[in-house]
Amino acid sequence: MDTTKRVGKLREIMDDKKIDLAVIMHFENQFYFSGLKAITYSRPIVLTVDSDKLSLIVPSLEENHAKTMTKADKLYVYHETFMSSSKGGSHIEHLKTLISSYPTGTRVGVEFSSLPIQLGNMMREAGLELVNLDNDIQKMRYIKDEEEIELITESGRLVSLALKESLENAKAGLTEMEVDQFGNQALFAEVARKHPNATLDFFVMTPSGIDRSILPHVFSNTRKFDENDISIHSRQVGLNGYRAECERTFFISVPTDRQKELFKIAHEAQLAALDTIKVGITAKEVNEVARQIFKKHDVEEYSIHRTGHGIGIGLHEEPSLRYDNDLILQEGMVYCVEPGLYVPGVGGFRHSDTVVLRKNGSHQVTEYAKELDELTF
Repeated sequence: MDTTKRVGKLREIMDDKKIDLAVIMHFENQFYFSGLKAITYSRPIVLTVDSDKLSLIVPSLEENHAKTMTKADKLYVYHETFMSSSKGGSHIEHLKTLISSYPTGTRVGVEFSSLPIQLGNMMREAGLELVNLDNDIQKMRYIKDEEEIELITESGRLVSLALKESLENAKAGLTEMEVDQFGNQALFAEVARKHPNATLDFFVMTPSGIDRSILPHVFSNTRKFDENDISIHSRQVGLNGYRAECERTFFISVPTDRQKELFKIAHEAQLAALDTIKVGITAKEVNEVARQIFKKHDVEEYSIHRTGHGIGIGLHEEPSLRYDNDLILQEGMVYCVEPGLYVPGVGGFRHSDTVVLRKNGSHQVTEYAKELDELTF
């Protein structure tokens, strides 16, 4: 992933705001601007950008990783071994050194939502003025370039493949995790075959039964499917850092009449939102068309979240398809469209698909059957 243009754009923003240094702490934004994605961030990483250098403060175990994956002009490496104890033992020491060359009153761009208070206080005590870059970086990430869209599109194919394999092997007597495993195995095999040396992120959950399917975000567990069960199978796949999502509500054997009714309402709301979403309308208009369907059928009280969210590097990204978002949708935005209903004593109902917004309409990159008879196994 070529990050040069992104860093250039960030520098333009910094110049407009008279910012001399940016300190980036959110791991997704660090990946966006540098290409570095660690497995775990228990050892802090700091990305800094000034007018001519991109620097990384990294623990020693990430040093070679950073050299391989980034075009950083300068690496500051901190250590946690006795032999290297004289070279700096924390990211704080290196950040202090880095900011010491900036005079009192220097404007430093940071993410207020992600900057640790400890580091913020340290920079303020050094006489630096902190300027919030959250919205500017969010807006940069709203619009995906063609390389990002290509990865998201392939992730859409992969997540659809994995979802299909899990659903078509679901049956009474299997646990939620066993159902997940069918798709996982298919996903791993396909990525190994088609994308050698790629990195893969994936997320899957299959809450089943009347009580668990009304919980929108819970991990799969060892509960076994019963006859006449309802479930929402939810997946995300990220290829080389970029994600797509696909979800389907399905049944083992025969749903009740009320479940059939609610399934059709949720399906209708998603189809309407997918038909509505396009360049030039507002995010809240997409939410409203789904809300009106729920309102018409007198089930709005069971709709407990937004109609959709952005997706890309993050599982959930801004901008959201919320009732209060006046943002006008633009070409290159990528959304998961997923209005849902969660009815105690009956079950949860949600389909989700990932769409890329183009000038000539929305392009859906996930695909699987959506009708009730196709999702009854």
